[in-house]
Amino acid sequence: MRLSGVIIAALAALPAVVECAAGRVHKDTIHHSSIIGTTAGRPTILPSPKTTGKQFIKSGRRTHTCFVDALGNGQDDSDNILQGFKDCSPDGTVAMLSQEYIVGKALDLTFLERVDWDLQGRITFTNDTDYWQANSFKYTFQNSSAFIQFGGYDVHLFGSGKGTLDGNGQAWYDLYAKDPLILRPILIAYNGLHQATVSGFKFRYSPQWYQIVIDSSDIIFDNIDIAGGSVSKNPAKNTDGWDTYRSDNIVIQNSHIVNGDDCVSFKPNSTNVVVQGLFCDGSHGISVGSLGQYYLVYDLVENVYVYNISMNNASDMARIKVWPGVQSALSVDLQGGGGLGLVNNITYDTMNIKNVDYAIELTQCYGQNNLTLCNEYPSTLVIQDVVFKNMAGVASKKYDPKVGTLICSSPTVCHNIAAYNINVVPPSGKTPTYACTNIDRSQLQINCV
Repeated sequence: MRLSGVIIAALAALPAVVECAAGRVHKDTIHHSSIIGTTAGRPTILPSPKTTGKQFIKSGRRTHTCFVDALGNGQDDSDNILQGFKDCSPDGTVAMLSQEYIVGKALDLTFLERVDWDLQGRITFTNDTDYWQANSFKYTFQNSSAFIQFGGYDVHLFGSGKGTLDGNGQAWYDLYAKDPLILRPILIAYNGLHQATVSGFKFRYSPQWYQIVIDSSDIIFDNIDIAGGSVSKNPAKNTDGWDTYRSDNIVIQNSHIVNGDDCVSFKPNSTNVVVQGLFCDGSHGISVGSLGQYYLVYDLVENVYVYNISMNNASDMARIKVWPGVQSALSVDLQGGGGLGLVNNITYDTMNIKNVDYAIELTQCYGQNNLTLCNEYPSTLVIQDVVFKNMAGVASKKYDPKVGTLICSSPTVCHNIAAYNINVVPPSGKTPTYACTNIDRSQLQINCV
């Protein structure tokens, strides 16, 4: 074997200590300049304790490493990052070990095959709002878009507790306050990603949702830390932690989320999903929906298990939200209603709450304050086989003594809804109450009024 072959084999087998010049993309070689760092091995990520019941395929060993070094001095690293992924797909590891990277171009990384990504530094997306509105990746659902998208097969993205993506969101929070029709990018999209893990990242200051999972399957998210907020009078809005959409066999676990909207949201056609071991603060809960937004479009959310969640300072804990049977507007940039569909086999189990407005909220009048309209045009979307169990804690004082609401559009669309071992109390110490309408109360071990 030639000497170069020996070096490549050694680098493939072991973590690498790398010395290299700034701004280079280099493959399996050692450059003698400043020491950048040591690559991390791919972590083993398994769903625990709950699983979806579906298989997650074990990945093989990567054969080479592509090091992407930051240019520094505020220069755009986008082209080098893209080249690094092109050089290392298939069968390679892209190692980004510099402390700071700048991304000013939309990055389409949906071509990956058997690739690992080792990010140990911080990626900051530029705040050029005009560029990003024109060039971010566009998705038809809720006019969403993204800075960067990952897709492909057998892909492992890991930050080892250090790797950070920063959406530079303040410019967007302030701009959105002036113009609610701007297209605010999602921090990261997984678009057509299969057989993957995403672990050990810090996600900061997203302009809108932090993550969207689109047309993807067989992904485990583990040890994700999400935080951010506004430093001006204009709040960071719509900062969902995860949104799953048209995706199957997804596990989200062992993560810490401080945000201003849904901690996790199961958008249309999310199936076989487990969410477990999360700490959520400041959110709108873990939500099914919103569903039924698009007129006559059929939405399905099925086989979802939410387990062992700590929910603090939130509007909701367990939430199911469905648009009414006629088109209406929640806000200038969010309108809908009249859709069809099914919510089936959903379980919320072992929830601890502190200062949460509603422990349970089930509504089929989402986006509409006019209850008369919802009664005149009830949603036909069916909600069935839903269990809320093992919930405890103290609600907020907002609706005291009411701590939950379960309101279906008609008695014919909600079936087999159960709630038991619910020990959520209002701060006043009064008997907790729930609003229950158009729902069979025989399996509801709560105080419906």
